Amino acid sequence: MQIGTSTMDLAKRLAQVSIKFEAIAELPLDGLLRRIGDARVVMIGEASHGTSEFYEARARITQALIERKHFNFVAIEGDWPDAARIDHYVRHKQYPASEWTAFARFPTWMWRNEEVRQFVDGLRSWNFARAETGKVGFHGLDLYSLYTSMHEVLSYLKQYDPVTAKQALSQYRCLLPYRDDPAEYARAAIRSGFVSCEAAILDNLRVLYERQRTFASYDGERLFDLLQNANLIASAEEYYRTMFLSENNAWNLRDTHMFATLERLLEHYGEESRGIIWAHNSHVGDSSATDMGRRGEFNIGRLARARFGDALFSIGFGTDTGTVAAASDWGDEMEIKNVLPALPGSYERLFHDSGVSMALVPLRHGDTKLVHGLRHERLQRAIGVIYRPQTERQSHYYHACLPAQFDEYVWFDRTRAITPLDTTTLKGLPDTYPFGV
Repeated sequence: MQIGTSTMDLAKRLAQVSIKFEAIAELPLDGLLRRIGDARVVMIGEASHGTSEFYEARARITQALIERKHFNFVAIEGDWPDAARIDHYVRHKQYPASEWTAFARFPTWMWRNEEVRQFVDGLRSWNFARAETGKVGFHGLDLYSLYTSMHEVLSYLKQYDPVTAKQALSQYRCLLPYRDDPAEYARAAIRSGFVSCEAAILDNLRVLYERQRTFASYDGERLFDLLQNANLIASAEEYYRTMFLSENNAWNLRDTHMFATLERLLEHYGEESRGIIWAHNSHVGDSSATDMGRRGEFNIGRLARARFGDALFSIGFGTDTGTVAAASDWGDEMEIKNVLPALPGSYERLFHDSGVSMALVPLRHGDTKLVHGLRHERLQRAIGVIYRPQTERQSHYYHACLPAQFDEYVWFDRTRAITPLDTTTLKGLPDTYPFGV
């Protein structure tokens, strides 16, 4: 009975002190920006990969950070080469764009949606009148683009250093048999007689770093892109090679790569540069405050907190019910699914019981009584590109301590699915448009 009463009191307190708003266009940004202060890195999460309100609010916050706090780049939980197509577009690059369509592989809707498209077009407009050094970049943190990154490295080298290009092709040849399904490399790694590609890939990376001075007279942005793609190939090779040996290790390798990419971006943009990260709550919230830490997993949020301390500001999102764009299994078609009401004992149920429709909830600089009550560990829901309502408790909930996980929490009681990009509406746009057919 005492626990129930305490929860009821906490819900009432939440209703009293949360910072409410009626629409995303009315997000109370002034106070949020004050709480963010001089943070060098702002990580903005999402409780699912397919919820419109999360994307729209994240875009609004990001726009304010760019315009009023002069952040230099946005880095997303997406593949580097695909995000480079977006970066080429938003920064009005003069050299030819990569030929492929950005984010055209599963899960296409995660970044190919109207919400992201509107942000990208707005960022391009913002950059238009600015000097090259003042343009805001758009980059990818993830490591799934093994073969696209190989293509980019080879294309660059064929243009600037054909001899090294031939050497690189020879080093990459070990991975070519797995081009159609990189996971087959992971399956091969657990069979007897497996021949690892690790030595060849690392040797290629070493050669490129040794020869980078010979490329220095070329466009520095393209050289940075070359080295990032080469680093990605090395990370991806290790990721797939060890994927079936240890699930925790695969997660840790992925987030280590994302954090290393963030550090390289900050170094590339300069000593005073500032970056914004877009990724799932499970990546940006401090993993030591969740079940992940107990399983030996860590994420980019934990690594960034250790590296930047209070110069990191992390923002989480949550919802009770509505609809979401997701698949039932990896590689399946996207569906618009109904999100089940939050489970009892979860943060989402607590927020729903407060009666608040939309609100910001400061956690680092919040109401002491509320934050103390929220420190009682509860369930928290996470929906990725896959949503299985029939096994929701087992597949989509974990335990967390919200105030130790995030510095701020954004609540939407009811949400709707993102709008997948209808490519038929893109006719007549220039070839540089990253979301072209």
